Amino acid sequence: MQSADHIRRARGQQLGDLLRRSAARFPDKTALVFRDRRDTFAELDRAVNRAANALAARGVAKGDRVALFSHNNRAFVVLRFALARLGAVTTPVNFMLNAADVAYILEHSGARMMIAEDALCPIADAALEEMGRTMPRFAIPHAGVAVPAGWEGVDSLLEAAEAGEVWHDVGPDDPIQMMYTSGTESRPKGALLSSAALYAQYVSCIVDGEMTADAVSLHCLPLFHCAQLDCFLSPDLYLGATSILHDKADPAEMLAAVEAHRVTKLFCPPTIWIALLRHPDFDTRDLSSLNAGYYGASIMPTAVIEELSRRLPEMRLFNFYGQTEMAPAATILKPQDQMRKLGSAGQPALNVETRVVDDADNPLPVGEVGEIVHRSPHLISEYYNDPAKTAEAFRGGWFHSGDLGRFDADGYLYVVDRKKDMIKTGGENVASREVEEAIFRHPDVAEVAVFGVPHPKWIEAVVAVVVPKAGKDLSAEMIMTYGREVLAGFKAPKHVEIVTQLPKNASGKILKRDLRVQFQDSFGKA
Repeated sequence: MQSADHIRRARGQQLGDLLRRSAARFPDKTALVFRDRRDTFAELDRAVNRAANALAARGVAKGDRVALFSHNNRAFVVLRFALARLGAVTTPVNFMLNAADVAYILEHSGARMMIAEDALCPIADAALEEMGRTMPRFAIPHAGVAVPAGWEGVDSLLEAAEAGEVWHDVGPDDPIQMMYTSGTESRPKGALLSSAALYAQYVSCIVDGEMTADAVSLHCLPLFHCAQLDCFLSPDLYLGATSILHDKADPAEMLAAVEAHRVTKLFCPPTIWIALLRHPDFDTRDLSSLNAGYYGASIMPTAVIEELSRRLPEMRLFNFYGQTEMAPAATILKPQDQMRKLGSAGQPALNVETRVVDDADNPLPVGEVGEIVHRSPHLISEYYNDPAKTAEAFRGGWFHSGDLGRFDADGYLYVVDRKKDMIKTGGENVASREVEEAIFRHPDVAEVAVFGVPHPKWIEAVVAVVVPKAGKDLSAEMIMTYGREVLAGFKAPKHVEIVTQLPKNASGKILKRDLRVQFQDSFGKA
């Protein structure tokens, strides 16, 4: 090894180093609890080394993309850090996708290995058949179902004998993770992240999210999504906190786990916080250990923030706003500002600069609405194999988020809407969020989604899809009347649907694109 190699190794701060350093500080402390298995930091680090050595023996090398297609489990965590030690690019795949969508990600990413949960192996096989190719396949025994022929058990990687330290020459700017965006476009984009981007993001989350090593965190949202993986689980492992991992966000199981493990820290998107508040166990479980609550992924109704503050008065609440391309945190609203700055996304995180600009990318004054743009080392390196979209997103030396917002005089950001969710009706702009906030304050409304659909006279019209609270009898006419009482006439919904549930992705985001398709003919063919 040359002197330069020794220097790079001594100065290394790659994702693959994270667990080794935590294990050196806290070898006997519980790092991860999944089902009935507990791993100390030292045990988890050894498991990562074994998996990395076994993967290397199977030919996985720096720069290779490896697809992880699974619900949350211990193997997902171990393999993610094992791949990082090799400099391979972990490519999580949404477990809700069908075979055609999985095939697109495998083809686009150039994945050379597939690691899938047992129950998802048939979908993976169908995807590979559609592509007309094969690759090494390993099955995680998660759901306890039969694994199809051609798959090898992941235990051959996780339980390999060699646990010696693994080091590969991986630079801070080398690609280490590729997240596929979950937007409304016909095809998701591969967002490439480096170790340097992830560490910068972890530091912002830890400092502005006031995270500490003595936390006990409950992780229930999917690890294929960057919010749970990179705002919470990875910073906790970096700090030396204890992580309780669930494979799904079941309200009853979550509330029981908070009580059983004396959980101190919990992240949920607004839809899950609402589900917890409405669950009958909320008032019977001992939730007094919770001292830090986090929300993000979509906009939290102010009425829910107020309710959480009343019912969990000792829990300090944080709002994390961002997107996949920011790894994902961009701005953070702290506990002391939750009520003082209701509805705000907070201020730029430690390692982030944020502006609001007009259509010509000129900065806008306080109070004016424009596109939110960022500069930060958190940012992706590129959209994989898409130089045109990369150039458009980074034009002018700022990353263009696609969100509309404004700053107040104190430097707090307010997200008005996604550009694509702004409704233009009769020549007026209507922010879907403003209408949702108003309707959500109806005492019998549990959830609401607002969007625009074609209209023969107004070009677009405001539509609201509403889920009533349990036991409440709501009608479309009642909501339309209420809307006219609390909103300007052009903002009030012109059509309302009452439903039992809203479509959501695995991260808890409401899928407005599905609702637009379902209700696009509400006013007849435009």
